[in-house]
Amino acid sequence: YMIINTDAQALVTCDVPLKMRIGDGLTMGKGVGGNPELGMKSAEESREELYDVIRDADMVFVAAGMGGGTGTGAAPVIAEIARETGALTVGVVTRPFAFEGKRRADAAEEGIQRLKEHVDTLLVIPNERLHIICEEEITAQNAFLMADDVLRMGVQSIAELITVPGEINLDFADVQSIMQNSGPAWMSIGWGVG
Repeated sequence: YMIINTDAQALVTCDVPLKMRIGDGLTMGKGVGGNPELGMKSAEESREELYDVIRDADMVFVAAGMGGGTGTGAAPVIAEIARETGALTVGVVTRPFAFEGKRRADAAEEGIQRLKEHVDTLLVIPNERLHIICEEEITAQNAFLMADDVLRMGVQSIAELITVPGEINLDFADVQSIMQNSGPAWMSIGWGVG
């Protein structure tokens, strides 16, 4: 896994071992202030470096919380680069909660539409739907943690189709034949006791 961001402080607080800061000339490591246009320009500025880290991958997951600056603006550029390398490219993104406001929702929708053009498969997780599976009132911080966990489960479930042996054994070619150029995807999560 690799985390890509424009914000140096956000990268420091993340415990992912592989980190890449993009758009240094534009942002000087200070982030893009929620501006997707600057997020896109930051990815374009670092296009060569992004290509270098992606070029040998067979499959690339582009995971982002849409509606902000870096994720919304950079995700389509990163996905475009991944597709250029020939990698199976899967977008897994979240749509903002209603309490985050119309401006963020509009930015997210625009970013999702741009991302859709550059991925083989796109899974959009509407954060607002998380209230349905949550049994009690939760804080905004816990709501965001829950959204991150659902996004992680989406990526992990696809990756484990290939990496974890099961009753029906799937390899990369199987997953590729299903997901390549397939468009929108849906995910359901369930649990039970008994």
